[in-house]
Amino acid sequence: MRSAVLVDSGAVRPDARAWFEQRTTSAAALAEIDVDGLLRAKRRGGHRVSVVLPARNEEASVGRLVADLRERWMVELPLVDELLVVDSDSTDATAAVARAAGAAVVATTEVLPGHGTRPGKGEALWKSLAATTGDLVVFLDADLIGDVAHYVPGLLGPLLTDPQVDYVKGCYTRPLEVDGHVQPGGGGRVTELTARPLLNALWPELAGFVQPLGGEYAGRRSALEQVPFVSAYGVEVGLLIDLLRLGGLSSLAQVDLGVRRHTSQSQEALGAMAGEVVSTVLARAACERAGQQPLTASGLLTQFRHDGTRFVPYSRSVAVAERPPMAGLAEYRTLRAG
Repeated sequence: MRSAVLVDSGAVRPDARAWFEQRTTSAAALAEIDVDGLLRAKRRGGHRVSVVLPARNEEASVGRLVADLRERWMVELPLVDELLVVDSDSTDATAAVARAAGAAVVATTEVLPGHGTRPGKGEALWKSLAATTGDLVVFLDADLIGDVAHYVPGLLGPLLTDPQVDYVKGCYTRPLEVDGHVQPGGGGRVTELTARPLLNALWPELAGFVQPLGGEYAGRRSALEQVPFVSAYGVEVGLLIDLLRLGGLSSLAQVDLGVRRHTSQSQEALGAMAGEVVSTVLARAACERAGQQPLTASGLLTQFRHDGTRFVPYSRSVAVAERPPMAGLAEYRTLRAG
C-alpha cells in the first residue's frame, strides 16, 4: 500500500515554486545562449573565469573533457582564463593525461601544504580556491561523458547577467545503465532516496533544486571563500545549505543543462556517499538548533518529472502520524484488566 499522497503541483511551497520559476534557466533557453554576449558581459565586468575539474583516477575521461573545454572556451572563444585539474591522490595517469590535453594540474598535496591533506572530492574543491585566481569559478566533475562543453557558458550565464546571483547549480536528466539496459531517468539514486527527502523536510525553501548533489556548478569567489567545504561527498549539499544561509534564496539559481552521463558507482559506494550526505545535513541541522532556530519537518516532498521540454515539479505528502504508547490508553488498561 502506498502511504504517500500525490498532491497537485500547485501545492509546492510558494517560495520554492516562485524561486523555481524565476531562477531556473530552461534547456531550450540554454540552446539559444548568446556566448558572444556572455563574453562581452565578462569583459564589461572585468571578470576572470576559472574552470576546475576535481579528479581521482579519471584517465579514461579527463583528457577528452579537458581538450574539448580548452578548444571551445579558451582557443575559439576566450571565455575561460584558467583550466585546472586538481588531482586527488590518483594512482593512474590522470595528471599526465590532463596535462597533455592542455590543463594546468596540481595535486591536493601541493596546495596549502601547511594544512595537510584529506581524502575526498571536497578537499580538492576547497584547495582549488587557493590554486586559482578567477573571481568566477566553475566546477565540473572529471568523469563526464559526451559533449558537455555547453555546461560552461550555461553555468556562467546567471553570474554574468545578474549581479544578485552568487551560486548556480546545474540540473539535468541522468540516465542509468545497469547490465546493458539504460533507464532514461534512473540516475541520481542518492539524491532521490537521501538528499531530497532530507532537504525538503529541513530546508523546504530548497525544494526547487532538481539536482542538489549535482557536481556541476559555478559561483562567485566572494561567496565561495566565506563558507566551509566538507572534505568528502557531502560537499555539494553542504555548499547549498551554507550559501542559502549566506545570501538567501534569491542569491541561488539553477540551469537545465540537458543530459548528464557519467560512470555509475556501485551500491556500496553509493551507500557511503549517502552516509556522508546524511552526516553533513545533520551537522547543519544541529547548528540551526544551537542558533535557537529550531527545525521542524515540512511534511511535503517536492519531486520532478521531465516532460520532454522542461522539469515539472510536483509534491506529495510524506507527513507521518503516530499513535501513543498503548500503555497510556485508559481503554487498553481496562481491556487488559478485564
